[in-house]
Amino acid sequence: MASAPASPVRVRFCPSPTGNPHVGLVRTALFNWAYARHHGGTFVFRIEDTDAARDSEESYRQLLDSMRWLGFDWDEGPEIGGPHAPYRQSQRMDLYKDVADKLLDAGRAYHCYCSQEELDGRREAARAAGRPSGYDGHCRDLGTEQVERYKAQGRTPIVRFRMPDKTITFNDLVRGELSFTPENVPDYGIVRANGAPLYTLVNPVDDALMEITHVLRGEDLLSSTPRQIALYEALIELGVAHRVPDFGHLPYVMGEGNKKLSKRDPQASLNLYRERGFLPEGLLNYLSLLGWSLSAEQDVFSAREMVAAFEIGDVNPNPARFDLKKCEAINADHIRLLEVKDFTERCRPWLAAPFAPWASEDFDEARWQAIAPHAQTRLKVLSEITDNVDFLFLPQPVHDEASWAKAMKEGSDALLRTAREKLESADWDSPESLKEAVLAAGETHGLKLGKAQAPVRVAVTGRTVGLPLFESLQVLGKDASLSRVDAALAKLTEG
Repeated sequence: MASAPASPVRVRFCPSPTGNPHVGLVRTALFNWAYARHHGGTFVFRIEDTDAARDSEESYRQLLDSMRWLGFDWDEGPEIGGPHAPYRQSQRMDLYKDVADKLLDAGRAYHCYCSQEELDGRREAARAAGRPSGYDGHCRDLGTEQVERYKAQGRTPIVRFRMPDKTITFNDLVRGELSFTPENVPDYGIVRANGAPLYTLVNPVDDALMEITHVLRGEDLLSSTPRQIALYEALIELGVAHRVPDFGHLPYVMGEGNKKLSKRDPQASLNLYRERGFLPEGLLNYLSLLGWSLSAEQDVFSAREMVAAFEIGDVNPNPARFDLKKCEAINADHIRLLEVKDFTERCRPWLAAPFAPWASEDFDEARWQAIAPHAQTRLKVLSEITDNVDFLFLPQPVHDEASWAKAMKEGSDALLRTAREKLESADWDSPESLKEAVLAAGETHGLKLGKAQAPVRVAVTGRTVGLPLFESLQVLGKDASLSRVDAALAKLTEG
């Protein structure tokens, strides 16, 4: 068991509003949120929206909506505020300019006049010579005359941070001790030529000003950590920061073909899971298993149980593979755990337009309430409810051709006639009585229950698979059920 942090925990989740959130981003938010809640700390929600060409207000609103849907509560951030407001980087530009100027004045940063062509040429030459191909420090110590020549040529400089000539070592909370030698961490840009601050500046500056104690983020950002540690140390010297935060880099999430799950992969889209009817509880439960587990014996648990147990040091550094079938199975377990009343309400969006194929006036609330407990045991995702209950609200079932061909074999008409006769005299208040009627019909024709009920199911519901048949017959009612058997017999006779 990891020891408690020495100071109050302050973590942040800082996405960019550049489109539909993806599940890797959600896992990062989840681990930060759980860590803060486990230690009684502060969860800061910050928006990194300095890229005007890619960021959008629509994506920003979508991010907030997604966070609320997932059940994350934040202690500081948009719509809540806090002592370090504002929490959108686009509203903090003066702060970044001030810090950049301080770094320049202190000699911890410098102006770089190199053109992209010059950088590319020197980079290629370094590769050819077998040397590191990062920035070579060309503008580190320019004389006044050279600076004037560059200005006379109309060159506009960027600002580069001056990396210290030392090995940077830190203890990663997930991966242990890591070291980066200076030749592998060259000076890097922090302000564009047009004066716009880069992620490499704004992210650490915000963490410093917001007093973030732990940075838990994806493995793809690991290479930037030594650069940021050096910047934090400079900010401490300038009185802007008080400490270097602890870092923990979360393992990659792998998709199909053992490739890193990309934002472009369909299965990465959070909206896809919302549209299919995943429960936020189920999705978060599964995402937590991508690198962490509550115990070897328990895959299904609540967010509260996760918070009680979560420690960042327990995260496995190895890549985690996203398994959609496992995700669906976890979600199905969470559907079973809902109170029936909660389940009936969560299904509502898929029982109305544009998902429902029936007219709104044909929806029968009593039938829905009666069938819901039986439907709850069969769904992997809530959107499956539409096809499972459409037979209750459509004037006639939608006969799936494959199901019809599979169930309505030679002799099915005789079986249906016998089943109709038995069902006519059954007790329709008792699903068991309806089962006995179909079982008796099957015995008359030398068929076991499984074979005997298939034509009845397709006649009444339109499909070979679905909700429990006899409870479905009871909810639909005697008159409607027998009418559909008659319609199926007529269709068989015509065929």
